[in-house]
Amino acid sequence: MNSKIYGDERRERILQLLKKSPAPITGSGLAKEMNVSRQVIVQDISLLKAKSEPIVATSQGYVYMLQHAPRKAAERLIACSHPPERTEEELKIIVDFGAAVKDVSVEHPVYGDITASILVHSRKEADEFLAKIKNTQSFYLSQLTEGVHMHTISADSEDILDEVCNALDEAGFLIKD
Repeated sequence: MNSKIYGDERRERILQLLKKSPAPITGSGLAKEMNVSRQVIVQDISLLKAKSEPIVATSQGYVYMLQHAPRKAAERLIACSHPPERTEEELKIIVDFGAAVKDVSVEHPVYGDITASILVHSRKEADEFLAKIKNTQSFYLSQLTEGVHMHTISADSEDILDEVCNALDEAGFLIKD
């Protein structure tokens, strides 16, 4: 078993692992690698973020954004509404056109805007996101607002985003003026 790694050295190793990783790394995975608790990793990530390191917690794990930022030319904020059981359909419509779902946000009556990175680029990532919601018995942010939510979506062109929006509208997801 690895020996415990302390403080600054541990945070530097976390940073190097995230920078080199082609995929997100879970907090549990980092905790095991560093021989500390997951809570220690959460605190380390907070300290690294406070030093302006571009680390994002996603549904798949932590990513270092300079390495993993989607290289998409176009981006759009869309407003949607649907019950939780239609989330899979919504995500798969978006990714099937080659677009990515960067985040989800809701306007909470007490906390104001709440945004969470989800970084879903494919059906596989959509399935992983949905499984994590189910396995952790979590709920969707949109359940706080009776299904109303927004997504930042990105794609290689505005034309693709137009196709996504048309498909979402046809499926009854898109909220329009």
